[in-house]
Amino acid sequence: MPLLALGLNHQTAPLSLRERVALDAGQLPGALAGLSAVPGVTEAALLSTCNRTEIYAQVEEGREAAVAEWLARHHGLAPETLSSYLYEHRDDQAVRHLFRVATGLDSLVLGEPQILGQVKEAWQAARQHHALRTPLDRLFQQSFQVAKRVRTDTRIGAHPVSVAYAAVRLARQVFSELDRATVLLVGAGDTIELAARHLVDAKARRLLVANRTLEHAQALASRHGGYALPLTELDRHLPEADIVITATASREPVLRTAAVQAALKARKHRPMFLLDLAVPRDIEAGVAQLPDVYLYTVDDLEQVIEENRASRRNAADQAQAIIDLQVEHFMAWWRAQGRQDALRALRQQGEAAREDALARARELLAQGKPPEEALKLLAHQLTNKLLHGPSTALRQAALDGDLDLLRAASRLYESPDDAQPPP
Repeated sequence: MPLLALGLNHQTAPLSLRERVALDAGQLPGALAGLSAVPGVTEAALLSTCNRTEIYAQVEEGREAAVAEWLARHHGLAPETLSSYLYEHRDDQAVRHLFRVATGLDSLVLGEPQILGQVKEAWQAARQHHALRTPLDRLFQQSFQVAKRVRTDTRIGAHPVSVAYAAVRLARQVFSELDRATVLLVGAGDTIELAARHLVDAKARRLLVANRTLEHAQALASRHGGYALPLTELDRHLPEADIVITATASREPVLRTAAVQAALKARKHRPMFLLDLAVPRDIEAGVAQLPDVYLYTVDDLEQVIEENRASRRNAADQAQAIIDLQVEHFMAWWRAQGRQDALRALRQQGEAAREDALARARELLAQGKPPEEALKLLAHQLTNKLLHGPSTALRQAALDGDLDLLRAASRLYESPDDAQPPP
């Protein structure tokens, strides 16, 4: 059964489509259950971030298209609407793709570290909801080891080029004097945490942190000398903000056009810089049409990030060499598993034949038949059951002219006395 990696990302699909197929933590259990129920899917995991939604699965041969159809159907899209934006990798290419994702080589920000945590969360969710079996479970665990080795053996993470870093750098370009700016951070996850660190390093004058869970906002604000407020007070404090950076998991915008319009009026139309790092978007699209507003999304960070990529490209080449070697290691294990599956099936078949023959022999003994007769029947039945399948296959191979199978059988069944010594 092939391994499959299928999805879309920032390179293949626009933000407007990525946000339609994004999955938050609350949606994962239902999605994993639905995906696992697709005929032919034996195990699966779902990875959804601001820049990608991907399915990793082991499927029966010929059932790959059903996975893409499920992805479209689950999000209420026609399959043809989604198909031109999807990429699909099989077997070793699927393994290579996951390793590249986990190490940050496939990210908008080359080598960014947050993606590894997101891959681990996808693996944990699939495990928790019993969607994984041995091959994918081992693949994900090996991806963590590959990412760790790449971090240790290369300088892929030597320079800060995370989305949060790029966001703060863009803010400095638009709003040159951060030491005179009030920054409002909306959310309390890893991206906002990193943005807060970079803002403190850039000497931002004042930080406000708004979050749906006030305790999380307070914890983050206390670490960085900021002021926490509940999300319900966002609109009231919005006029204070020169810069707003949002990164929540909300399915709906948390900042509406009317609220920004009111804030601009209260600010006497002093400009505001707004940066939406969320997918789906946190800031209503209509905000971009307001005068005195500079609104950017994750897709607008490409130019900022490009300037920092050059320093990581040599490290990326070294990382790719590590990945290629680890792909070979995983595929060798996976192929060996396939051979062991055949061996296990053969052993199980032999054991079943033995138990049937023993049961029949015991019946004869219980009926008072002589032990010699029972032993003869046992030997005859066991021989027939063990040889029936191979004999049928070999007769058919002879009819079909399948010389490979005939030679393999000859090697398999030759007696040790007939074997030729190695040259």
